Amino acid sequence: MTPAFLNANILVTNIMDGENMFVSEAININKLNHLEIGGCDCVELVKEYGTPLYVMDEGLIRKNCRIYKNAMDKHYNGSGMVLYASKAFSSMAIYKIVEQEGLGIDVVSGGELYTAYKAGFPMDRVYFHGNNKTIDEIKLALDKNVKRFVVDNFEELNNIDRIAGEKGKKANISFRIKPGIDAHTHDFVQTGQIDSKFGVALENGEALEIIKYASKLKNVSVVGVHCHIGSQIFDLGPFELAAKVMLEFISRIKEETGIEIEELNLGGGFGIKYIPSHDPIEYDSYIESVSKVVKGVCKEKGIKLPFIVMEPGRSIVASAGATLYTVGAVKEIKNVRTYVSVDGGMADNPRYALYESPYDAVLVNKPDADKTDVVTIAGKCCESGDILIKDIALPAIKAGDIIAVLATGAYNYSMSSNYNRIPRPPVVLVNEGKSRLIVKREDYEDLLRNDIIPEDLNK
Repeated sequence: MTPAFLNANILVTNIMDGENMFVSEAININKLNHLEIGGCDCVELVKEYGTPLYVMDEGLIRKNCRIYKNAMDKHYNGSGMVLYASKAFSSMAIYKIVEQEGLGIDVVSGGELYTAYKAGFPMDRVYFHGNNKTIDEIKLALDKNVKRFVVDNFEELNNIDRIAGEKGKKANISFRIKPGIDAHTHDFVQTGQIDSKFGVALENGEALEIIKYASKLKNVSVVGVHCHIGSQIFDLGPFELAAKVMLEFISRIKEETGIEIEELNLGGGFGIKYIPSHDPIEYDSYIESVSKVVKGVCKEKGIKLPFIVMEPGRSIVASAGATLYTVGAVKEIKNVRTYVSVDGGMADNPRYALYESPYDAVLVNKPDADKTDVVTIAGKCCESGDILIKDIALPAIKAGDIIAVLATGAYNYSMSSNYNRIPRPPVVLVNEGKSRLIVKREDYEDLLRNDIIPEDLNK
């Protein structure tokens, strides 16, 4: 069996000399022997806000933003921008934090764009992504004067050109390019290879073809190219190769069309540590390493250094989040498995059901107890696949205990649903011992808000 301490999360180390096993600015054990996040006692958070509960550490989010921004400023001499990939976690509060830290954002829907707009986020720092932007979304983006459309296909390109013309505007565009790189990650989150729903490919010539076509349109201006090779990537090599391939493509564009690409967006996908065996790259080291490739290829090809854009999302917020649950039933199937059921599940975290994504957990009310049992944490949804963590070593658990599933700051709230008519949990921002509600808990009336009973059904 795996030693108990190896089942601790990213912020856990071995017990030494009787000290707490949690040593980080985000998670600690306090004097009451309770788990603490951002200086807030998680037992007290549950008393105030209930469970399930998303908890986000503001201090760690800001720190991660600054790591990226400072590294970009340093290695690209201020000629670059970090965009927070808002699909990881979108709310008005997170947009305020990102704005204050000097980052831009990328959005992938009208809903994300409208949320940013209502939060007062500067539209000249907004990049609009997506492989199937609707007509209404394109109109909204043009009306709000977003900085850049990242164009995915010919149909979208023609729609942007036509609508921009109708509005008397000229849209600045970039193209999403598939550089043909294997990111060594889950099939569902690889996006840089030719067999992907995203973007246009280099291998078959469509990338150059669409740029040549766009250069002849009246209402768009080609200013950049973009790539994104996948998500939760731990290897540095694919990122360096992507930069090299994209800059060689920029050089080819200049040679064949005379167009000098001003901006290179290298996307995101940097992995985080969900479990102890994960070994992510230091984000500032990544930026430094890739910057050397960028500068070297530009010098070799005789092209000017483009404005560099990056799009980290998960790595800014994932490790800053935790989800708190209350244990209900504990069901031991002798010689088979012990299920610990909690009051949440795939409705608030579908990632195990989608990707078998690994997580770690800890008992909030007894975080340093010996891990004597191997259990499976199950959700309350009416699905056999509603699992949060399979076969994890934890202390003996009983009904009423509180479990924290860690590193849930990305793709949990943003992917949550009302499956089984379960209201979404609230989100609480914690920092220096203070908590503030940033997303309210849904209630049953929220579930009915858009329901309509036609009059003839009441007869």
